[in-house]
Amino acid sequence: MGNDMEIYTIYSGRGGRTYKNQGRNTKDISVLYRKMIFNPEGDKELERRKIIGGNPTNIIELNNIKYGWAVDLYKTMAFSNFWIPEEIAMMEDRKQYERNLNDYERRAYELALSFLIALDSFQVDFLKDFARYLTSPEVELAITSQEFQESVHAYSYQFILESVVDPLKADEIYNLWREDERLKERNEVIAEVYNNLISKPTDENYIKAAVADYILESLYFYSGFAFFYTLGRQGKMNNTVQQIKYINRDELTHVTLFKNILLTLMKEKDEVFDESMRKWIKEYFKYAVDQEIEWGKYVTQNQILGLNDALIERYIKYLGNFRYKQLGFNDLLYPEVQENPLKWIDEFRKINNTKTDFFQRKPQTYAKANELKW
Repeated sequence: MGNDMEIYTIYSGRGGRTYKNQGRNTKDISVLYRKMIFNPEGDKELERRKIIGGNPTNIIELNNIKYGWAVDLYKTMAFSNFWIPEEIAMMEDRKQYERNLNDYERRAYELALSFLIALDSFQVDFLKDFARYLTSPEVELAITSQEFQESVHAYSYQFILESVVDPLKADEIYNLWREDERLKERNEVIAEVYNNLISKPTDENYIKAAVADYILESLYFYSGFAFFYTLGRQGKMNNTVQQIKYINRDELTHVTLFKNILLTLMKEKDEVFDESMRKWIKEYFKYAVDQEIEWGKYVTQNQILGLNDALIERYIKYLGNFRYKQLGFNDLLYPEVQENPLKWIDEFRKINNTKTDFFQRKPQTYAKANELKW
């Protein structure tokens, strides 16, 4: 293709807006290749190990570890954070859904669940493709644990629906995206960056997909989580809220995993993190924040006690600043929002008074499933 330039569509907004990134000269794009099931010519030396672009044997050798954070997260996700949705009795929520929720709350409950179902569905599939290009066994272990947790989340949503609503309503909630154009568009926007990696596996698209995953885990769940926590604070749908707390706890480990992957890639693939890529990341963050604010307002219709439009906007902007800064960027996306307007959520989402925030300097320990008390 010589010196031809390619244009990649990155994501589309409402009203036909499309943001595009001018691709580099094709000869500068590094194509990623799936690793072999067994590669006898793979490197043994630890210093040669990389997140992507390495030369692994594909034997999971854990006697020598380069990325200790990946092993720590693997152990937490695989052995400490395990939980079983059925251990949370849901009968009281069914009664409250029918008798105590008003029309706005029921609508928001259904829309929020429908979107969360889509997010975790995408993750189960995407993480398989993401892992095929990883050339570090310890990082791949962590990704496989994340994939398992995402499947548990998908199952937990099914269990919530099966317990709280009748089968016809459950089917309707699963398929709301077919009728609701805003929900369908949200699903398409999120999937697009992932699909770009599948159709064109390059270093650039891999990093963009990692950023998209980080944003999905750290932003796209959060207006939904805030809605459920607001209900729980009022004593409503407490068992759904308990399920959400466990899901939220898992998602925070996923955020930390992808934060560490990206920070490591910034060192190992620093040539890809040029001015153009950093500009894309910033613009994509802002776009994601705008989308989540729009969605949160659409779901709640400014009719949920304790969670108005202004709070949703400030909360998501605060999170956008926080997550962006965690990737090492010093400038704030929204300088006007530096305080968390929903500080009570950090306390409310604790499980048995155990902190769930993996952005703490020293991550807290978690109870195992057989130690949990409902």
